[in-house]
Amino acid sequence: MCRHIILDNPTYLTVVKSNKVVEASYMLSLAEQRVLLSCIAQIDSTAVLTEEYRFEVTAAGVADLVGIENLSNTYRDLKTAAEKLYERSVIIDDPDPDNPKITQRKTRWISTIDYVPGEGKVVLSFAIGIIPYLSQLSREFTKYKLKHVARFESVYSIRLYELLVQWNSSGEREIEVEWLKNQFQVGDKYSRLVDLKKRVIDPAVEEINKHSNLWVRYGQRKSGRTITHFQFQFGLKDKPQLFERKLLTEEEINRQAKPGETKAAVIARLTGTSIADFAKPGETFDQALVRKKSLDEVKRKLR
Repeated sequence: MCRHIILDNPTYLTVVKSNKVVEASYMLSLAEQRVLLSCIAQIDSTAVLTEEYRFEVTAAGVADLVGIENLSNTYRDLKTAAEKLYERSVIIDDPDPDNPKITQRKTRWISTIDYVPGEGKVVLSFAIGIIPYLSQLSREFTKYKLKHVARFESVYSIRLYELLVQWNSSGEREIEVEWLKNQFQVGDKYSRLVDLKKRVIDPAVEEINKHSNLWVRYGQRKSGRTITHFQFQFGLKDKPQLFERKLLTEEEINRQAKPGETKAAVIARLTGTSIADFAKPGETFDQALVRKKSLDEVKRKLR
């Protein structure tokens, strides 16, 4: 069974991934990401997907999607990207909620590649291990239009954009530096924070602001003297920002804390969020937000 993606009108193409994949550990080149996302955008995320499903991506379609006018090398680049993608793997943490003993799953992205040079296209099928995170999704998934990441020139822009869209209902996300380095697989390349910001965070933020449907800015939070977290604030460009939220340092949180108040509650109070009512003793800001989102999802389903 084969589906052919139509890339001449990217407005209607939507990428849907399980949050497990959005937060997974992997590294792909920009060309590999474009091929992969072009295939994922063809999937009906609510339907059954098997290894027999095959997805076509044409060189002309990718070139049109990203705005490349010179087609002379596009098929060669598409073929090279597909070949490298075939060798790539992804590490998914806590992959099976029904079997908590399994802490990680390592799987390939794709299982087969067919080349059709006369037509300038490749035909791919997804690996059995990744299929559950791309199909039959009813909860805990991230969804966005392919066109919003099509013009990015950095693979880190795509990864960061997905992490932000995953939390689009809150408009902010605090991400631990070491966690981000591990999931982006850049710890060996950018061990110094200044290099990580210069090569990964700053270019990604700039491209998201320039090419996507989001605006974003970020700050840093320290634990003691060490910067341990990035604090991102973001929203849709076509919606007015109602107020300015503060990007808090560890020192500011400690200074502003009231007697008996949790750290999560302090952050919620100072930033104007509604997390304070949900924060538990010792709970981090991210943990409180995750729990609140889960509660909101349950309430939505009960309506």
